[in-house]
Amino acid sequence: MVTSLIVHERIQTTVPKAKEVRLLADRIIRFGKEGTVAARQRANRIVREKPALTKLFEVLGPRYQDRDGGYTRVLKLAKQRKGDNAPMAIVEYVDRPGEIRAARPPVNRRSPETLSQVLADMGISPLTPAQIESLRKQYNP
Repeated sequence: MVTSLIVHERIQTTVPKAKEVRLLADRIIRFGKEGTVAARQRANRIVREKPALTKLFEVLGPRYQDRDGGYTRVLKLAKQRKGDNAPMAIVEYVDRPGEIRAARPPVNRRSPETLSQVLADMGISPLTPAQIESLRKQYNP
């Protein structure tokens, strides 16, 4: 299931299986972030296909380099499986194109410097304290 998750980046399964796959999928991403030969050998014991192993180290590892954890999410589905009525869930990697719900950015990306940098890139200059005071006097006489 972890190999399928790496290949498709989203799979649908039962809730208990999803919770177990999430633990192993998070561990395998840590191997991909390390990028060492030893990490590749440890990941090779779990991942069943060579293309999935390559994707792990070339795509997923660099994608989550800034994130400390929480690489996967489990979303419980409202509809249960037909036949045995098992509760179903979707397991997916966060921060990927086409994800169901956008992930919160990592803590180190939420700094005020990042916001001012984004505003500067858009051509918006921050207000100086003098400009803020003049606006305050103008709108609050």
